[in-house]
Amino acid sequence: MADSITVAPTDRADLRRRVDRALADFLQGRRRWLGDVDEALLPVAAAIEDFVLGGGKRLRPAFGYWGYRGAGGGDSPEVVAALAALEFVQASALIHDDLMDGSDTRRGEPSIHRRFAAHHRRSGWRGPADGFGASAAVLLGDLCLAWSDELLHGAGLADGMLRRARPIFDEMRTEVTVGQYLDVLTQFTGDTSVHRATQVARLKSAKYTVERPLLLGAALADAPSAVAAGYSGYGLPLGEAFQLRDDVLGVFGDPALTGKPAGDDLREGKRTFLVASAYRTTSPAGRALLDDRLGDPTLDADGIERLREVIVASGALAVTEARITELTERALTALAPVPVEPEAGQVLRELAVAATTRTG
Repeated sequence: MADSITVAPTDRADLRRRVDRALADFLQGRRRWLGDVDEALLPVAAAIEDFVLGGGKRLRPAFGYWGYRGAGGGDSPEVVAALAALEFVQASALIHDDLMDGSDTRRGEPSIHRRFAAHHRRSGWRGPADGFGASAAVLLGDLCLAWSDELLHGAGLADGMLRRARPIFDEMRTEVTVGQYLDVLTQFTGDTSVHRATQVARLKSAKYTVERPLLLGAALADAPSAVAAGYSGYGLPLGEAFQLRDDVLGVFGDPALTGKPAGDDLREGKRTFLVASAYRTTSPAGRALLDDRLGDPTLDADGIERLREVIVASGALAVTEARITELTERALTALAPVPVEPEAGQVLRELAVAATTRTG
C-alpha cells in the first residue's frame, strides 16, 4: 500500500503532462489547417489554444484513464489522446456557459466572448462589439465540440475500442447539453426546488465529470459489467459532490483561486443546491432578499455579503458541506468492493478527495 501511495501522485502528474501534450499536438495541427484556410482564423486558433492549454485540472481525462487502468487496460498514448478529447467537451461547455451567464472572466482571464468583443474594438470594426463577441463564442464552443470528435476518432484507437466508447461519449455530450438547458431554465422560471437543483447538478456536471469518463475508460478496457456498475456507484455521488463544491466556491470562493469574481453565481442567479437549501430554510425576510437580489447583475460587494449572510444563517452552507461529505463517503464505499487494479484504486480514492476539497 505504501508503494502505491508514493507512486500514484507521480503518475498523476505525468498523466497531466501527457494529456497536455496530446492537446497541444492536436491544436498545433488545427492551427496550421485554419491558417491555410484563411489567416483571419488565426485568432480563433490562438483563443482556443489559450483557453484549453491555459488551465484546467484535467480531472475528466484522469478519471477516464484510471478507470481504464483499473479495469485492466494497459498504458498507451492512443488511450491518453482519446481521453484528452474530454477536455474539448469541457471547453465547449465552459465557453457557452460563460456566454449564457454573461461572465467576464474564466481562470482569471477574459472569457471568450469578452476576448472577441475586445478584439472587435481594437480593430475598429463595424457593428456592436458585444454582438460579435457573442457570435464568436457560440462558434468557438461549437468548434471545440467538433474537435472532441476529431481527437477521439483520430487518436489511433483500435476499431473495437472506439466502437465500445462511442455510445458513452455521445450520451455524455447529450447529457451535459440538456443539463445546461435545465440550468438556464431554472434561472428564468425561478425554480428553487432541491429536486431540480440536484437534477441539474447530475446532468450538467456529475455524470460528465466523473461517471461518464470512468465508464469511457471501462469501455476502452472492455471491462466486465460488474466493474462498470461499480464505477457508476462511485462516480455518480462523487460527481454530485464535485458540483456541490463548485457551488460553494461560486458563492464563497476566493477569486484569486477560482479565477472568477467573488459571488459570481449570485449575480448570475444560479439555482444551485446551496441556494435551494437556503430558500427552504431561511426566514421570510431572507427569502424576500433572495427574491430581490439573486440574479441581479449589478450586485456589489455589500449585496453579495448580505446574500452570503442569509445563506449561512439559514444553515444551507452547513447542509451543503454535510451533503458533500455524505456523497464522498458513499462514493468511496461503492468503490471499495469493485475489482480494480490496486494502484488505480488508490488513485481513484485520492481523486475523490482532490475533487471535493479543492479551493479553486
